[in-house]
Amino acid sequence: MRLTKETNSTPATERSRRFVESGNSSVVSYFKRFGFCDSQLAAEAHPDVGLIIVIPCFDEPDLPGSLRALRECQSPGCAVEIIVVVNSSEHSSCDVLKRNRESIAAAREWSGRYQDSRFAVHLIEAKGLPRKHAGVGLARKIGMDEAVRRFDSVGRFGSGIIVCYDADCLCDANYLVEIERHFNHYPETPGCSIYFEHPLAGPEETEVYRAITEYELHLRYYVEACRYAGHPHAFHTIGSSMAVRASAYVAQGGMNKRQAGEDFYFLQKVIQPGGFTELNSTRVIPSPRVSDRVPFGTGKAVGELLASSSKGMMSYPLQAFVELGCLFTEVAILFEADELVEKDFLNRCPGCLARFLCEQGFSAQVAEIRRQTSNAETFRKRFFGWFNAFMLMKFVHFARDQEFGEEPIELGARDLLKLLNIKINEQADASRLLEAYRQKQRGMP
Repeated sequence: MRLTKETNSTPATERSRRFVESGNSSVVSYFKRFGFCDSQLAAEAHPDVGLIIVIPCFDEPDLPGSLRALRECQSPGCAVEIIVVVNSSEHSSCDVLKRNRESIAAAREWSGRYQDSRFAVHLIEAKGLPRKHAGVGLARKIGMDEAVRRFDSVGRFGSGIIVCYDADCLCDANYLVEIERHFNHYPETPGCSIYFEHPLAGPEETEVYRAITEYELHLRYYVEACRYAGHPHAFHTIGSSMAVRASAYVAQGGMNKRQAGEDFYFLQKVIQPGGFTELNSTRVIPSPRVSDRVPFGTGKAVGELLASSSKGMMSYPLQAFVELGCLFTEVAILFEADELVEKDFLNRCPGCLARFLCEQGFSAQVAEIRRQTSNAETFRKRFFGWFNAFMLMKFVHFARDQEFGEEPIELGARDLLKLLNIKINEQADASRLLEAYRQKQRGMP
C-alpha cells in the first residue's frame, strides 16, 4: 500500500472522515496536531485486538524470520495485529527499493499461509518519504499512529498496547503473553522497557560477537551507573524492546521523526510523568549484525568497533556517576535550603560537578523549582524534570571531556560491580561481566 500524506490539498479518505467525526476527542486532537498521514489500512481491526506490534522495515534480508518468531509465540488472551512499515526515502537507491519489494513479497507469501483473524499481519508501503525525516523514527510513527487509529476504531483506545519490535529481531515464546500479563498486572503503567539479550554466538564472525558483547555491556553499565547515582529515570531505551499504552502514546505527542535515537527521545516523554516499568520475564533477541542504516545505534557501534584498531570499547568514566550521587542524595535537603545552604552545597560538591552545575544555572533553577512546589515530593519530581536523562547525559559527556576522559568498558563495568557489592573475578572478561549485569538487571540471583 502506498502511503498518502495529509496535506491541505489532499482530501481525507471516507474512512478518515468517519474517524475525525466519531473518534475519541483526544485522538482526534492528536492527529490534528501531530498526524503525518491518513489511515493506511483498509482492513477493519479485530474487535478484540489488544496488542499491536509495529515493525519498521528498511532494507531487511529476513522479515519473515521476525514474523515467524512472533507467530510461534504462545497466544495471549486478546487478538494480535502486526503492522510492518516497509519504508524508503525519496532518495533511496534502486537496490534498497528492490530489497524492500522482496521483503513485501516474502511477507505476503508467508502471512498468506495462515488464516487466523486473531493474528493478522498488515503491510504499509511507505515509499518516497521526505529525505529530511525518512528513517526509523518516521517509520515507527506511521505504524504507531495507525495502531492508535485501529484501537480507537473498536473502542479499545484506553486498553490497547502498542509494542515496538524490529524486522531483524527474535523473541522468546512467552513474549506476547508476558506483555499482556504485565500491563494487566500494572494497570497504571504508561509503558515498559522489555528485557533484551543480543546473541553472543552464531553464524557471524567471532569478532562480531566480541563487539556486540562489549556494546551490550556498555548499555547495561550505563543504566546501572545511573541507578547507582540515584536517578529515578534510569531505564533501557531500545527501540525494539519497548511497549506503551495507546493512551500514553497520544498523551505524550506520539513518536518523533528522528532518524536515530528516536527511542530514547520518545521514551523520556513517557518515563517523565512516572509509573514506567520494566518487563523482565521475557526476552527480545536483537540482531548483532553490522549496519550503517542509522548514524548511531547498535549496528553502527558494532561496525565501528570492528573497524577500530583499538583493543576494545571505551565507555563513560565511573567517577562521573559517583559525583552525580553527591547531588541526587541531597535533593530532599535542597527543598528546605536557602541561598547560603545552596552555596555551601556547591562548595562541597566535587569540582567537576560544581563547575557543571554553575554553568547550568543551578541556584536559579533550584530557586524556581522551590517557588513552584509546596512539598518535598513535588519538588523532587520537578527537580528530576529539570535534571532529566538529557541533562544527565550532558553531564556525563562534560565529565568525560573536561575531567576524566574515557575508560575501557571492562574497567568501568568491573569497578561498578564492586561498588554494588557484586562479587566478580578480577580477571573476568567482557562476556562474564555482561552475564553479571544481565543477571542483576533481570532480577536473577
